Amino acid sequence: MTRSPPMPAAAELLAVRRFGDDELLTFAKLVVETAFQPIVEAASGAVFGYESLIRGHDRLGFESPVELLDRAHQAGQLLALEHMVNSRSLAAFATLPDFARRTLFINLDSRLVAEASDVVDRLSSHLKRAGIPASSICFEISERFDHAGMPEFGTLLGRLRQEGFKLAIDDFGVGHSGMKVLCDHAVDYLKIDRYFVAGIDADARKRHLVRNMVDAAHVLGIRVVAEGVETEAEFVACRDAGCDLMQGWYIARPQTDLSALQAVYAPVARARAARRGSGSFDSILIRRQIEHLPAVRENASLESVFEQFRKDPTRTFFPVLNANDEPRGILHEYHVKELSYHPFGRDLLKNKLYQKSLSHFATMAPVADLDTPAERLLAIFADMGGSECVILTENMRYAGILSASSLLKIISEKQLKAAEDQNPLTGLPGNRSIHDYLQDRALDGDQARHFCYFDFDNFKPFNDHYGFQMGDRAILLFASLLRRHFVGGDMFIGHLGGDDFFAGVSGGDETTVTALLESLLADFAREARDLYAVEDLQAGRIQGHDRDGNRRDFPLMRCSAVVVCVAEGELVLDPQQISARIAALKGQAKSSERGIVFCSGQRDAA
Repeated sequence: MTRSPPMPAAAELLAVRRFGDDELLTFAKLVVETAFQPIVEAASGAVFGYESLIRGHDRLGFESPVELLDRAHQAGQLLALEHMVNSRSLAAFATLPDFARRTLFINLDSRLVAEASDVVDRLSSHLKRAGIPASSICFEISERFDHAGMPEFGTLLGRLRQEGFKLAIDDFGVGHSGMKVLCDHAVDYLKIDRYFVAGIDADARKRHLVRNMVDAAHVLGIRVVAEGVETEAEFVACRDAGCDLMQGWYIARPQTDLSALQAVYAPVARARAARRGSGSFDSILIRRQIEHLPAVRENASLESVFEQFRKDPTRTFFPVLNANDEPRGILHEYHVKELSYHPFGRDLLKNKLYQKSLSHFATMAPVADLDTPAERLLAIFADMGGSECVILTENMRYAGILSASSLLKIISEKQLKAAEDQNPLTGLPGNRSIHDYLQDRALDGDQARHFCYFDFDNFKPFNDHYGFQMGDRAILLFASLLRRHFVGGDMFIGHLGGDDFFAGVSGGDETTVTALLESLLADFAREARDLYAVEDLQAGRIQGHDRDGNRRDFPLMRCSAVVVCVAEGELVLDPQQISARIAALKGQAKSSERGIVFCSGQRDAA
């Protein structure tokens, strides 16, 4: 459910026409309108579908659509109102030029479960007349009601899925039985309630919970919709938590004017510039290993599936897709083998009374986007014990599969590339690893982060005076000190090249990081003295040429540092801002007495 627009003024409410329960439907037909709110792909901003919403309820004196539905239920007119709303939604959906490639999300009131067969039958008739496949319709089951006391509920969900409709759990996380439905029934989408999305960018607990909801859903082959996304920061946090689809005012408000709907929404396209870069290399490796296994349609006959298995005797399963090319699970050979080999199996399949479709035999399988990081893919696969593969999608449509062996090849190649990226002199992670670390931590606001850049002062004259071998010894000395001081899973060190180094600290405060850096720099200044000749050490300087070629005296070598502090809950959408901040303050660090400059968005301190 999405948020309603503001209430009309009090004077307007006083002017609302009074009516009896028997007139509710009559007046609803006159004033209630259908509104569509876009649901977009998190990766691109392209419209995936729309949620059908009620508008005009305020003209009848109701503060929200929920109040109107409650009143209709009390008046015994909920079924009639549901028929009216659904028929209008489908008629509006059929007018859209691209409806065949979209999904319409319709709220199914759980109080109608006992009469749901009537709802589904009428809806199916509307779909046939409009030429809309059942796979283009997704019923949203709200957690607002407890389904435990509804024996018909499971039967209804089974029928909807077998007929090709899609299912979503709405308001997930704040209601009665969402986890139970998730456990007991095959659903396609999980819509995370606005409560968890609001302020998620500044709330580590919410980010942790949402990430775990997403991971659990993906293991079960379910896609995740973040509801009520209102800011770019919320969008980025939800996307980086793995949410597949987005809905909310940040993207677009519900529209009664369907001509105003767009195919792609600019806010999401702009936010793509801030997307994590760490998955790009993974994506290349994944695309190399993906197996484009032929799939079967859920409305195909079992006889045609047997033919597929006969054509490829080595294949033990096929992905099952709906009419919109979305995965619905995996069909294993052993699930239908009994019918194939049973003496009366073929005759049974030809019997029109035997109405089981492929969706009856399909089992769930992990599903993930092609741009999912390899480590997360491996975790998804591992959590679903006994699964044949991970089904991969691109733009929410089936793209292929990854087997266990393919996943292991990807992880192995990634580790090999990481080893190749190591600096050959120091063995520390190189530029690509540092770039990936920055991309990852800049958008992870669970704790404070300190990004440290190190540069030797007076290294060039030292290297010119003593030769590159002594210069390499100075570099190796600093690398050794970095390893000694920056120890633990919350620390990262890297070598940019030459006498430029990088370190990252997650957690901790400025006082702790300052003490760490002062100790590191003091150790380097002290131990670097052993690299000088006695006479130079006694003089406290060496002679060399500056960048203009002039000969002059240079102090002994030390190291300076620039530290960019990013507070807990703060997200840096463009990590290049960190690099630019460091570059702007290098000179200040070199000229400062202690050689350290701290900076943040609010202040600088030398």
